[in-house]
Amino acid sequence: MSDLVLSTLDSNNVLHLRLNRPEARNALSRPLISALAGALRAAASDEAVRVVLLSGGDKQFCAGADIKEFVAEGGAVLEDRQRIENWAAIESFPKPMIAAVEGYAFGGGFELALLADIVIAAENARFGFPEINLGLFPGDGGTQRAARTAGKALAMKLILTGEPIDAATALDAGLVTELVPAGDAAVRAGALAALIAAKPPIALRLAKASVLAAFEVPLAAGLLQERQLIARAFATEDRMEGVTAFKEKRPPVFKGR
Repeated sequence: MSDLVLSTLDSNNVLHLRLNRPEARNALSRPLISALAGALRAAASDEAVRVVLLSGGDKQFCAGADIKEFVAEGGAVLEDRQRIENWAAIESFPKPMIAAVEGYAFGGGFELALLADIVIAAENARFGFPEINLGLFPGDGGTQRAARTAGKALAMKLILTGEPIDAATALDAGLVTELVPAGDAAVRAGALAALIAAKPPIALRLAKASVLAAFEVPLAAGLLQERQLIARAFATEDRMEGVTAFKEKRPPVFKGR
């Protein structure tokens, strides 16, 4: 594991991944993106990992793209095939992922937070797309995911002005799941991750896939996919365990089968 991403698996089957470029405010250099993608690829196939908790520093989640790379290489950075594949690996991570955001999540950092399934933000968090000030705009999914989540009006304001919004505004817009006092984002995210990690792993992955389909396909196709996925959940041993435990009035023990 690269020291650019600190990794710890806790006793609740939650993998804690922490961006670790404090000297660059966790700017998303290609090596950092590669390290994060590598950690998530490994987590995707590791049965011991049921949920991922992604965090940054105490004062910032992520400042965005590494500007030094753009200065040195220009648009070639975004066209780099390995970078594209690594970002795709983060986008397609199949298990639940929770982001704990303290301080600012700007540019690519905001886009990274948008890839999480649940975002716990400290009250001091700020979210923004400052790329327009550099003659650019979000290029890792920001224009699409912000518009789909927050709506056209706020997405346009964020992207065209470059001005950030506070955590309360992000919560109202659906960009954030919960607000907590400054310093408590990772603690609350950890508690939520532990709660989710206790659920049946296969059903978690199928449920995530079904919800995400709502952003990708028309309603009829989404409903069809939902029925197909729930049929797969019905066929699992965990479904039988859940029903049996309910009848026996005991906590279920899910094994991911």
